[in-house]
Amino acid sequence: MRDLSKGPVGRQIFFFALPMLLGNVFQQMYNIVDTIIIGQYIGTEALAAAGASFPVIFVLISLVIGITTGITIIISQYYGAKDFAAVRRAIDTAFIFLFFASIGLTILGLVFIGDIWRLIGLPEHLVPDATLYFSIYAGGLVLMFGYNATSAVLRGLGDSRTPLYFLIISSILNIGFDLLFVLVFGWGIGGVAFATVLAQGIAFALSVIYLNHTHKLIRFSLRGLTFDSAIFRKSLRIGIPTGMQHTFVSLGMLALISIVNRFGTNTIAAYTIAWRIDSFAALPAMNFGLALTTFVGQNLGANRPERVKQGLKATLMMTAALSLSVTLVAWVFGKQLMGVFTSDPQVIAIGYGYLVIISSFYVVFSSMFVTQAVMRGAGDTLIPMFITLVALWLLRIPAAHYLSEHFGVQGIWWGIPIAWVFGLVASYTYYRTGRWKRKAVIKHSGVL
Repeated sequence: MRDLSKGPVGRQIFFFALPMLLGNVFQQMYNIVDTIIIGQYIGTEALAAAGASFPVIFVLISLVIGITTGITIIISQYYGAKDFAAVRRAIDTAFIFLFFASIGLTILGLVFIGDIWRLIGLPEHLVPDATLYFSIYAGGLVLMFGYNATSAVLRGLGDSRTPLYFLIISSILNIGFDLLFVLVFGWGIGGVAFATVLAQGIAFALSVIYLNHTHKLIRFSLRGLTFDSAIFRKSLRIGIPTGMQHTFVSLGMLALISIVNRFGTNTIAAYTIAWRIDSFAALPAMNFGLALTTFVGQNLGANRPERVKQGLKATLMMTAALSLSVTLVAWVFGKQLMGVFTSDPQVIAIGYGYLVIISSFYVVFSSMFVTQAVMRGAGDTLIPMFITLVALWLLRIPAAHYLSEHFGVQGIWWGIPIAWVFGLVASYTYYRTGRWKRKAVIKHSGVL
């Protein structure tokens, strides 16, 4: 566990973020291997079917992710204040909530998946593969939530290394199962989904065994679990806006894929590949943002608000440098990256067009994400939610729809950076007001 309220600010954030970044690189690597295996060994239609499933899965889990984020923020603030009894109760509350939430979401997804395909206009010939992939994935949500919740709790305690080790294990297992189930057993797209579920389930089981024998604050046992309703209410206050923000984003992805669907299988496949590459490129901003959220939570809990501004400045500089590097790679090697996933020249051309447009604005995206991370660390998640709502539904989706009608597929992609520019301006303007400081869970008189 790492106390982020002491020591050099930039160094603390960097070395806390680095294991998370490496872990997510491994996680994205096995997602990319999934996509490569589907594209090269199963086919373009299967690739499009899997791509259509991702936004639906994200819609299902987004609200729960937000509430879990709320609990994680509370854990970081209690840990910064050295209230370890409250930390223990918050951890128990998180796992109890996630268990029941995962069961409910699995049932919900399996019941309504057919209606969702019709709603987004998924081409009929892609429905069987998309349904198979989604059903297996949804059936493993309880294992995935347990695995990801463990990582989130550890990050709230300042431990970003242990989740890295289990991510590496999960990634290696997933790649091995992919090769076994698809290339040896010939299970097709269902094998890819089952490989992901099985790998995360094994990693979760190993993490439970390890933490029960080594960790002071985390003990997994059905006996003695405490559901703290007061902490849960606080987590809802903080987490629901973040969850709604995730939900708006995921619904926006669903709306975007419905626009993409109108342009046919090749465009869906190109978007699936380019989105995977784009997700990889966004990792620095997202992980440094997560690190900053924990950093802010601990420092406000420890009554050291002067370090927050220093942390934001240091994180903006680090993510800007990384984002510019990634942009350069996308411009120069974008076609080669697309070619790793597919040999179809039309799919490569469409995907490269996406990468050129989107990567040009990675610095804007990273600055927006990092600025909002400060607010979340303080427990102010409502304003970022409204900013996302406006950026997504009043700018990105209408712009993508309008521009696609006039400029074709390229017009869809331009809607994304338009929303990012607004999101950055609005987020930084609110940060400058300082009102987010009033939302901290741990109150210190005369400071905030």
